[in-house]
Amino acid sequence: MTKKTTNTKTAKQLEAEINKIKLDISNDNEKKRKARTRRLIRKGALLEKIFGLEDFTVEETEVFLTDIYNKLK
Repeated sequence: MTKKTTNTKTAKQLEAEINKIKLDISNDNEKKRKARTRRLIRKGALLEKIFGLEDFTVEETEVFLTDIYNKLK
């Protein structure tokens, strides 16, 4: 009976370690997602500021940037 209890505790400890690793991965992914979101917002703000795109739709912005890119090639 003691051996079974020990095995159960070990299994519980392993499960706890697995859950901690999953949580760490989840936290890391969330940090990466938030950093990407922040970067995209900052870049978009720069585009609006420099090119005056505040009144452009997303589609108009895409056309505008594509045109600039094609002229720079």
